[in-house]
Amino acid sequence: MTLFLGLGIAGVVLLLLALVFDGVLESLFGGFSALEGLFDGLLSLPVIAGFTAMLGFAGAITLGTTGLGAGAATGVGIVAGFVAAWLTWKFTRALMRDQTDATPRGEDLIGTSGSVVTAIPAEGYGEVLVHLGGQPVKYAAKSATPVARGADVWVEASLSSTSVSVRPVER
Repeated sequence: MTLFLGLGIAGVVLLLLALVFDGVLESLFGGFSALEGLFDGLLSLPVIAGFTAMLGFAGAITLGTTGLGAGAATGVGIVAGFVAAWLTWKFTRALMRDQTDATPRGEDLIGTSGSVVTAIPAEGYGEVLVHLGGQPVKYAAKSATPVARGADVWVEASLSSTSVSVRPVER
């Protein structure tokens, strides 16, 4: 029983290590081109931790609640460990395929409207408020003509990651 509980606790410790040192075990196989993609995450630290923890805890539960011996408890633990490892592998693969939206860039602002927060002098800089990715963002803005505070503007070009070129909206 002590051996099974020790394996279960070791699996939980491995899982904690997987959370802290993400990708350590995978990097050990990084230098071997023959193993590249061969296991496809099957030897990842979370998968090994799931197998070890379930082997230990399922074996301890089987040994403690039934009259079966250590051999049967080991068999039940191995089966439960493989199931846990397979589920962990499938879950991590699904999470790795989950893609987020692209990060908005300054070029995405071209053609959007905004309003002037700080008046823009001719060929000088002021500030505009535009919406990028659904969020209000304040940019330094340059215009060929003077633009008063509160005026609506169109973004014509992205000058840098923090400034844009605008023109007033004609009504």
